[in-house]
Amino acid sequence: MLKNTLLGAVAAATLLVAGAAIAPVQAEELKEFRIGILGGENEADRLRNFQCMTDKLPAVLGVEKVSLFPAADYDGVIQGLLGGTLDYAELGASGYAKVYLANKDAVEPILTTVQTDGSTGYYSVMVARADSGIKTLADMKGRKLGFADPDSTSGFLVPSVTLPDATGAKIEDYFGETGFGGGHENLVLEVVKGTFDAGTTWGSGVGDFKDGYTSGNLRKMVDKGILDMDDLVELWKSPLIPNGPVVVRSSMNDDMKTKFKDFMMALPETDKDCFSAIQGGDFKGFTEVNADFYKAIIAARAAKIGS
Repeated sequence: MLKNTLLGAVAAATLLVAGAAIAPVQAEELKEFRIGILGGENEADRLRNFQCMTDKLPAVLGVEKVSLFPAADYDGVIQGLLGGTLDYAELGASGYAKVYLANKDAVEPILTTVQTDGSTGYYSVMVARADSGIKTLADMKGRKLGFADPDSTSGFLVPSVTLPDATGAKIEDYFGETGFGGGHENLVLEVVKGTFDAGTTWGSGVGDFKDGYTSGNLRKMVDKGILDMDDLVELWKSPLIPNGPVVVRSSMNDDMKTKFKDFMMALPETDKDCFSAIQGGDFKGFTEVNADFYKAIIAARAAKIGS
């Protein structure tokens, strides 16, 4: 289904992943486990959500310390993974594609989340102020559209690939102006303030829009008390996007990878509050994935952005 939706939008794309050969990495014994946290929402909230990991993981992994590194934007985590200064992060599919296209051996995708309905995907959602008079995608012609982040799957890549089919025109021809909101949370706040006429963010597509769906940026903002869904209207929803991966640095030793993977798989049962905090909403759990799960997104990013 995914190939039919996203790859259909980039039918001429080829998977640009050849590149130069990379020497095999040496397994490392770590004394410190470093967690990268994507930007896009308040830093204090991100640190609080991941605090449970710093409490639990030292004993699980046999390390002296677990450190959190909240990046200002998506690219901060991506560069940390490529540079070997981070050991684990949860990326969007496009963010993973960027890492893969730069160095396919830098990280390994090991898990992704499962929605409450059993699916392993989510949606890009375009929202506008409910009192703006904008009710449909057609109403956005000539108006200002905000994207979340250049490395966001739902906040930029997928809308940029699929909106031309939905509107019958190129992005730059259909919308009067486009820009970036500095992450999903800030983008929605800018839509509410009127900086953008509409913006693209993400949601599970499961449950009701009026609740912010079961998970996603809208739901996180509702749960934090900074968004009233009555203030927004949904204009458009993308094809299904694969949930982003939990990635670990490839050079980590296999024993530590296994311990970390087992810990994460069990987390929804052993500590549901911790699982919900780091994922931001209601999910059923994790399932195993590898790079093949993201081929459509890698191809879409290679065709649209090039890297």
